[in-house]
Amino acid sequence: MRPFKTRLSAFYLPLVCGFLTLAVLVRQADPFLVQALRLIAFDSYQRLAPQPYDPDLPVRIVDIDTESIAQFGQWPWPRTIMRDLVLRLAERKAAAIVFNVLFAEPDRTSFEEVVKRLPPDQASRLPVVADSASNDELFAETLKAAPSVLPIILTDQPSAAPFAPKAGFVFAGDDPKPFLRPFPGAQSNLPLLDDAAKGIGATNLFPNRDGVVRRMPLFVRLGDQIIPSLVAEALRVAQGASTYILKSSNASGETAFGQSTGLNHVRIGKIEIATDAEGALMVKFRQGNPSAFIPAWKLIAGEVDESQITGKIILVGSSTPGLLDLLATPLDEAIPGVEIQAQVLEHILAGRRLTRPDYALAIEQLLIVALGLLMALGESRLSPGHAAGLGALLLVLVNLGGWISYRYWNLLFDPYYPSLVLLLLTAGVTFYIYRQVETQRGEIRSAFGRYLAPAVVEEIIASPHKLELGGEVRELTLMFCDVRNFTSISERLTASELTTFIQELLTPLSDIILRERGTIDKYMGDAIMAFWNAPLDVSDHPQRACRSAIEMVGKMAELNRHWRDQARAAGRPFDDIRIGIGVNSGDCCVGNLGSEQRFDYSAIGDEVNVTSRLEGLTKIYGLSAVVGEATVSRCPGLATLELDLIQVKGRARPIRIFTLTDLLDCSDAALARLRPLHEEFLRAYRARNWDETEALIGPCRKAGVVALDAYYAAFAARIPTLRGAALDIDWDGAYAMNVK
Repeated sequence: MRPFKTRLSAFYLPLVCGFLTLAVLVRQADPFLVQALRLIAFDSYQRLAPQPYDPDLPVRIVDIDTESIAQFGQWPWPRTIMRDLVLRLAERKAAAIVFNVLFAEPDRTSFEEVVKRLPPDQASRLPVVADSASNDELFAETLKAAPSVLPIILTDQPSAAPFAPKAGFVFAGDDPKPFLRPFPGAQSNLPLLDDAAKGIGATNLFPNRDGVVRRMPLFVRLGDQIIPSLVAEALRVAQGASTYILKSSNASGETAFGQSTGLNHVRIGKIEIATDAEGALMVKFRQGNPSAFIPAWKLIAGEVDESQITGKIILVGSSTPGLLDLLATPLDEAIPGVEIQAQVLEHILAGRRLTRPDYALAIEQLLIVALGLLMALGESRLSPGHAAGLGALLLVLVNLGGWISYRYWNLLFDPYYPSLVLLLLTAGVTFYIYRQVETQRGEIRSAFGRYLAPAVVEEIIASPHKLELGGEVRELTLMFCDVRNFTSISERLTASELTTFIQELLTPLSDIILRERGTIDKYMGDAIMAFWNAPLDVSDHPQRACRSAIEMVGKMAELNRHWRDQARAAGRPFDDIRIGIGVNSGDCCVGNLGSEQRFDYSAIGDEVNVTSRLEGLTKIYGLSAVVGEATVSRCPGLATLELDLIQVKGRARPIRIFTLTDLLDCSDAALARLRPLHEEFLRAYRARNWDETEALIGPCRKAGVVALDAYYAAFAARIPTLRGAALDIDWDGAYAMNVK
């Protein structure tokens, strides 16, 4: 296994790049769902910071409201009433009188129209009125004398309705007509009314697919003829202008790099308006406000303050249910179409700008790719908490950037689609990483569960940064444990019994090692190799190893009682089973060692060999444990007794070895009697005072520490050989250990 961190498969980055490429292509195709997300984002901006109603803007609505209809009768009103309305507005010097009402049929209240509707016998009895003007003619004369604008409604049904433009057009740059929305037909007013009006503009509103009006085209196309909107005509007539200037791509001052990209700006009188390629503008709407409305009956009755009319663009329309189509804006679920026209005029006259720049799509796609890659790579390298924080931060930045662009620079960037892509990518990457992590956790449990305590394995899984595998040098405390008389034992047992015996022996000893946070390297028949301080740090590893040795020897007494009872019940002899333990500390190479076909987590190095030799010395000295001086030096409170100074084969420097006094099975008084005698014994031995050494063996054995009898016997057997040996002048008492 590699170090435990999320491993990216060879397909990870290609899959991420493929997903981001698909996301970019979907955005390029711009299906309705993507459009809807974008429009929802733009609507949310307006809801967060709605435009307030500004009563100083020169736009008002004369409302054919319910009360006005109650006074003047049902709609449509006689053209004489409409004439009076225009006269009142003209007298008060309205800048423009803009009708959002179509006059497609003759006034039915005109005398000639009434006669047409009578039966012939009744009509013949009526007097002939000569040279009398019709209501429509009277209305037309009033329109001609006033700054009036009438509507035209463009339709998708072909028609031959004539349209006589009231203004000229000047083009700068490319021809804008291919970019304007085309219509094959139109519904217009009575020709005499259209001829009389100073302006005629399209009153069409263009809601999005969800029924919400967000933008207003200033120009559309009827066949090959450009038609200004009602708003454009209102602005032109109010300023007394006669010509529109349409600036398109490749005009002077407009950068298009030789490409035909449509309209950029429109100039109406003194007002220049930035538009998109189709000649439309995004509108900053406000909520509907009754203050913008003047009831028609009050105007005709002369009850309206002149300041509400003079110099203002007056739109005439209706808020009466049944007389209009209610439409939605980002801020209102349903408002009269005439108020939408008024709000567009307010938007322009207030100098507001709301632009979706040409480079917006490129920036959004760049964000998708850049932040997507950052998210994908960050998720795989950070902790779950940090990865979640990164994801949340990126989403906040994207949405905050969109809001700031709108609030302070009037630019529209879509934060929702990039956010959706990031969310989907995060979900996918999180699921992928979760699967990878679970797989690696399974690998860790499989790899370490055999030789680490479950609690330690879970700690590795919970804190994988603590784990570094693959071969590293660490200070370890090592242990070798072997059964002394295993060969003779195995000769008396069947294969099945031997297997049970090994299991009963190694399981409790292993439990002790694992409980003390040791790592079991391997089982070698009846032997155990273990170490501490890898793969996780164990700060008190020497103490834990020595404590394990003491507990393991104590456990053997309990096991021997159990096996003795079993042997007695089976009627066979039993000899107590003894173990020998070697413990040593030092730097070792630890990690996954082996071949490409098979490897194990293990430790190698000189200190491993030394520890194995120490375990072998327990046979010579007849002791349960032999501990190296490196371990003892790291355990200042450990009760030990120095045994010897040995020269391990292959090592230049001899090492001191000790045993644990807790394993000597003697009283404190006996140990107190022994210590000074034992120290004198070692001093005499290392000073080559053989007679004194031999003389001290007897008192040492009589001190009452029976467990050391074999130890002193080994020295007694060694001294005659040393007497006759030619020892170096600098011999320090080290015993050369040439075999294990």
